[in-house]
Amino acid sequence: MTSLWQFLNKSNALRDYPQIAQEGVIRIVTEYNQAGYYISGDTIEGFQYDLSQAISNVSGLEVQISLSNRLSDSFKQLTEGKYDIIAQNIPVTADRKEEFLFTDPIVFNKQVLVQRANRNDSVSVIRNQLDLAKKQVYIPEESPALLRIHNLEDEIGDSIYVVEDKTYSEEQLIIMVAKGEIDYAVCDQQIAETYHKLYPEIDIDTDISFTQLQSWVVRKDAPILLDSLNSWLDKIRKNGIYDNIYKRYYKRR
Repeated sequence: MTSLWQFLNKSNALRDYPQIAQEGVIRIVTEYNQAGYYISGDTIEGFQYDLSQAISNVSGLEVQISLSNRLSDSFKQLTEGKYDIIAQNIPVTADRKEEFLFTDPIVFNKQVLVQRANRNDSVSVIRNQLDLAKKQVYIPEESPALLRIHNLEDEIGDSIYVVEDKTYSEEQLIIMVAKGEIDYAVCDQQIAETYHKLYPEIDIDTDISFTQLQSWVVRKDAPILLDSLNSWLDKIRKNGIYDNIYKRYYKRR
């Protein structure tokens, strides 16, 4: 008889594609937001959710989706074998490439400053990154933008006061900027463009980073899964499904 410990140990065993295919299930973790997974009425939506369903269709695997808005937890649980893939738009960095494998780019993206286009206090819109010195900038907790802002501090030779918000997502911080509750936030350009349509009073034309490759992530010991993912992504790009999903979430302007 299989003990509970043996069952848990087996269920969280480190797996590559052969083990995943044998079970017929691929375990994915993503965020609860418009870029990941969210519920609209009685419908599940989200860029990563739709992309994972497309992957399920071409691979024949059932997709099990879990949600986590703490990227550090997702990386930890990926390493431990709880998940097979982190399905988020994660910037590809040299440090992370030493520890994990990245798929072919899911999106090309960059971080932008979100600010109000017309403020009542006569403060000019920031166009030069030097003018971020001594400013308070909000990002979600564990946002990939944090590393870029720290690098930007070194580049401008001054401090930027970063608030890592533990409660609100990028989307919610954008709304707070629009309502005048905070002055500045940094978020992905694609999310900013979507919300600019809803809140034209915000300005999103000041870049914080260069264009970055952003990908899904798998463990270093899952190279066959990586090759399979890249093959499936290539198929949905060639048959037009990827473009349809991308335009649905990121090309609304």
